[in-house]
Amino acid sequence: VQLVESGGGLVQPGGSLRLSCVASGFTFRSYDMRWYRQGPGKERELVGATTSAGGRINYADSVKGRFTISRDNAKNTVYLQMNSLKPEDTAVYYCNARRLGWDYWGKGTLVTVSS
Repeated sequence: VQLVESGGGLVQPGGSLRLSCVASGFTFRSYDMRWYRQGPGKERELVGATTSAGGRINYADSVKGRFTISRDNAKNTVYLQMNSLKPEDTAVYYCNARRLGWDYWGKGTLVTVSS
């Protein structure tokens, strides 16, 4: 089982990034997918979540209207489009797959928002 995040990097405030998470080794389309983040000195927090069919998507209040989660079950990939980035969005972003008692994590990708 693998979840591999990519797309992180350094971006200026107000900029955009698109994170990707490619899954392998399990039936991706059957799993709810979530993005978490952990900023420096902070606890890990849920950014957003989508159900297995992508029919219901929830976001943390801090990113509503700026971040968008989508998934492509044919490509075993979930995305996080991040717009209007702020310095407080600086964090390692993690992809998570969850179904019943199964819970898989990626190793994360670093996003730094700074001028």
